[in-house]
Amino acid sequence: MSRKIQFSPPDITQAEIDEVVDTLRSGWITTGPKTKQFEREITTYCGSSRTACLNSATAGMELLLRMFDIGPGDEVITSAYTYTSTASVIVHCGATPILVDIKPDDFNIDPARIEEAISERTKAIIPVDIAGMPADHDEIIDLVEAHRHRFSPVPGTLQESLGRIVVIADGAHSLGARYRGRMSGNVADFTVFSFHAVKNLTTAEGGAVTWRRNSVLDDDEIYRRIMLLSLHGQTKDALAKTQSGSWEYDIAIPGWKHNMADLNAAIGLAQLRRYDDEILSGRKQIATRYHAALAENDRFNVPLLSTQDKETSYHLYLLRIEGYGVKERDDLIKSLAERGIPTNVHYKPLPMFTAYAGLGYLPEDHPVAMSTFASEITLPLHNLLNDYDVEYITTSLLDGVRG
Repeated sequence: MSRKIQFSPPDITQAEIDEVVDTLRSGWITTGPKTKQFEREITTYCGSSRTACLNSATAGMELLLRMFDIGPGDEVITSAYTYTSTASVIVHCGATPILVDIKPDDFNIDPARIEEAISERTKAIIPVDIAGMPADHDEIIDLVEAHRHRFSPVPGTLQESLGRIVVIADGAHSLGARYRGRMSGNVADFTVFSFHAVKNLTTAEGGAVTWRRNSVLDDDEIYRRIMLLSLHGQTKDALAKTQSGSWEYDIAIPGWKHNMADLNAAIGLAQLRRYDDEILSGRKQIATRYHAALAENDRFNVPLLSTQDKETSYHLYLLRIEGYGVKERDDLIKSLAERGIPTNVHYKPLPMFTAYAGLGYLPEDHPVAMSTFASEITLPLHNLLNDYDVEYITTSLLDGVRG
């Protein structure tokens, strides 16, 4: 082994360290002023209406489903080609995931398959912005508007207020992506970001729900409900209870524990200030270099990075190798690992896993997802890679495919 390249390390500088130290010295480390500031800065960055920070994107998706009273007897449409969290939150709520296939060109859910799957029981759609490339959100919004007449909401709920299927973007990968002149976070009804350690912007662990303006939904009420659900149903957080004479609170519902701490938000604040000019631009340069080395080779089907309507957040570089199946792909992964190059596969379609096979989902119902999975390999993409690393990765990849 001649080198040891990391696959997805966090991009941490002195700015993040200083912000965390400032928080430690402040005397307040759990949910408080820095978390609220991070929420405001995410809202400004996305051009969205409001943001609620949580301890994971998974929590954000589940709390949104619960906020919209989605449960047993309801259906939620999502992609078969995603990480388990997108679908597991549906199961947690007692609803039924309806898994549909993807488009052949960009790994994202196929709106035509969504339309086929919409029924009177459909309460939500969760499109996934795979690798940071936005799904076809406007087309999906058009679909739910076209099926508004079939929607049967639970009376007295946010379902009834919205009056149609809610669209919740799994934007775990897509902070900083652009869609038809708008930022991810201001496209779907709601967008959920992940700030896990491997994401473009990290808080170590964390996530956020942000949403676009909607005349029939009240921003303050949505925020209040998310906060209530995320903190045991408690009507005051710890900081509010410290105010003079403000110890009293109520438990309005038996809620969950999904709040973000100021220590995590401190990392996020520093990361967001560096995001466009350093983090995102650096990742774009590396992805562009991969393209330059690989795009003209007919063995490689390189990912879309931008179109007339979209630009990715450059979170993952999903490469497909023409003529490869699972064995050839896995042999290549092992060969690259022997050269010190870690790679990955994004994703194994959900019906291939024991949990989802046990729920009755079949791989053969998703032929595009299955064929995409068989030939896909994900290359390292992060700002700790230097020019020599990128050249070494592409040269080794070309050698491996030729060999």
